[in-house]
Amino acid sequence: MSKESNRVVITGMGTINPLGLDVETTWQNLVAGKSGAGRITRFDPSPFLTQIACEVNDFDPEDYMDRKDARRLGRFIQFATACTAQALEQAELTIDESNADDVGVIIGSGIGGLLTIDKGYHDFFEKGPMRINPFTLPMMIADMAAGQVAITFGATGPNFCIVSACATGSNVLGEAFEIIRRGDAVAVIAGASDAAIVPFGLAIFHRLGALSQRNDEPERASRPFDAQRDGFVFAEGAGVLILESLEYAQRREAKPLAEIVGYGATADAHHVSAPAEGGRGAAKAMERALKKAGLEPTDVDYINAHGTSTLLNDVNETKAIKAIFGEHAYRIPISSTKSMTGHLLGAAGALEAIVCVKTIQEGIIHPTINYEYPDPECDLDYVPNQPRQADVKVALSNSFGFGGHNATIVLKAYE
Repeated sequence: MSKESNRVVITGMGTINPLGLDVETTWQNLVAGKSGAGRITRFDPSPFLTQIACEVNDFDPEDYMDRKDARRLGRFIQFATACTAQALEQAELTIDESNADDVGVIIGSGIGGLLTIDKGYHDFFEKGPMRINPFTLPMMIADMAAGQVAITFGATGPNFCIVSACATGSNVLGEAFEIIRRGDAVAVIAGASDAAIVPFGLAIFHRLGALSQRNDEPERASRPFDAQRDGFVFAEGAGVLILESLEYAQRREAKPLAEIVGYGATADAHHVSAPAEGGRGAAKAMERALKKAGLEPTDVDYINAHGTSTLLNDVNETKAIKAIFGEHAYRIPISSTKSMTGHLLGAAGALEAIVCVKTIQEGIIHPTINYEYPDPECDLDYVPNQPRQADVKVALSNSFGFGGHNATIVLKAYE
């Protein structure tokens, strides 16, 4: 394998999320500081302590598939398929007999088809076992986004699903990066998708005490690193990126948008939902990602934080950043996409990688909105409330998940 083929570039991106049904709309709304939060409209949330979420509105799966297929696919699979179509179009990548075996698909999901499970459960108990939709199983299992994307677009290379809770999206991108680096594929369709805004999904998260209860002002509910934060805002959506070896991208004259240069993954081995004290596992993931990239902490120009707006995560992520970056931590602009999109669960890292690419391309860092009351334990530069012009050559993106999963990727301007 040549030295050039060890480099991995991003050539296409697609997203469906509460701020937009494509990358450009999403980016404009992020820079404008727009919140995607509101009272839940999909069902009556009145019985719940939390009654708000960041829903995807106006998505029509028939923009990307025929009606028959749409009815047989779970919402999270529809999202992933739509995002892939967008990303392939931008990459100008056609999958055919000449390359199909060398194009992989890794699309993860934190939860899978919870909407389908919720409906199937009610159909079973209210109507009986023979009234369950026969497509329930393929609509619900987490790996079917990857499977369906391969079927739809004809990619026959490595294909699997990663499930690592809210670290999923970054784990997917990191593993896709490694697959290309070791030569098992020339390109990988990589991303993650979740659509869990159903009564049962809301119930399990709010019973855990993870969700904001700021129901009267949903746009101000997600407030990462702010002293008055009270939990994250439930969200849905997906992000997909096309990763290619630089050699393959050059051969087909594709335009690289950015380059992935580092990936680190660790486990806290501490608690099912709480991060390790001081963010030890998160710090080690960042350290490993930087080492693999061959970069020093001072080379990093921007951090897209996991930044969930929960009491423990924000403090421990701040401590982890300080542990790795030292005094430079105070000079690095940091922002939380979740302040506007809410928490897309497993899909968060994929969307946030897209945001890092746009940040590098546009020279603008989107704000962390709703940062009003400084927390003494969260004392870094979180780009509060207003976007900022910045020359970003190297961006680091963090994702952490229940179970103690930590994943960090490092993206760089393509040169």
